[in-house]
Amino acid sequence: MSKIIIQTDKAPAAIGTYSQAVKAGNTVYLSGQIPLIPETMELVEAFEDQVHQVFKNLSAVCEAAGATLDHISKLNIFMIDLGHFATVNEIMAQYFEQPYPARAAIGVKELPKGAQIEMDAIVTLDED
Repeated sequence: MSKIIIQTDKAPAAIGTYSQAVKAGNTVYLSGQIPLIPETMELVEAFEDQVHQVFKNLSAVCEAAGATLDHISKLNIFMIDLGHFATVNEIMAQYFEQPYPARAAIGVKELPKGAQIEMDAIVTLDED
């Protein structure tokens, strides 16, 4: 099975040795997105704004792969403060409807560029 690299200017450029996403069959693996504004590569400040920016970035990569956030089967959320868990749930409900994707929320010591949150995802595309 061949791999197809997914890339879009509507999400932050990779800041390391990785692709924004890789498609293998009908599965797309989205790399972690932090709350960078794609045009400036600057981090947004407030936690709530960071969560929204991450969802915008994930959405842009999904779109480049021919999908939407609704195609996410598995979402991983990494936060430096799990005390924000309820806020993430409230904001996530603005982007997803039931049935929700499978999810993990993990507390970490730090994230790239001083971000407070990062998310990666697995997308399942519709069968052709």
